[in-house]
Amino acid sequence: MMEEAAVTFTEVSKVYPGEVKALDRISLRIPRGEWVAVMGPSGSGKTTFLNLLDGLDRPTTGRVRLLGTDIAGLAPAEAAVFRRENIGLVFQQFYLIPYLTVLENVMLAQYFHSMVDEGQARGMLESVGMGYRASHLPSQLSGGEQQRACIARALVNDPGIILADEPTGNLDEANEEKVFEIFRELHRGGKTIIVVTHDRVLGNLAQRRIMLNHGRIAEDTYNGNGMGERITSIAT
Repeated sequence: MMEEAAVTFTEVSKVYPGEVKALDRISLRIPRGEWVAVMGPSGSGKTTFLNLLDGLDRPTTGRVRLLGTDIAGLAPAEAAVFRRENIGLVFQQFYLIPYLTVLENVMLAQYFHSMVDEGQARGMLESVGMGYRASHLPSQLSGGEQQRACIARALVNDPGIILADEPTGNLDEANEEKVFEIFRELHRGGKTIIVVTHDRVLGNLAQRRIMLNHGRIAEDTYNGNGMGERITSIAT
């Protein structure tokens, strides 16, 4: 029996007022443990794709399943609980609470998960190279350090899926590489990672690259082990 996928889109379309079609009959399956980069030009449907994944939006038609759950079928309060317990979110803009220390920001995610463990939070900061900044405020961090703090916050509750929205968009090359290495390590550890990005380097590092164009999958490419690429599907 095939294992339940991390993500399944079945004939998913999203149409906004004015007949603006953001996604057009997308079907795909993302197995658990896969690292996927979702790419494409502005207006291709990437943001809508991400919003459907994290339950902030619902498809007009079709079905979105995460870890076996039809997230669009959940009431808003149920969707919030599901998101809190199963999804780790990494944002381009960081969204750290400015008056809380780095450690407290990570522990806040635990609080919303109904469990606070300072030792675990410190350990997660250590794992992303931020243990030495635990007592600092966000304003005392560089952009790269803030992003690593965000990743620690996203990981602290051991989510089944990590969703990252342009995680290197505000970083210089040196800090980009640190974030790349964290994602490499997460992938080696078996985490399911879905990254929406314009960054071609990050896209090429991912195990799989999905290109969207005009709301449809234009290309679905497996990078394999980095020894070559295989295009598995191209929309016509």
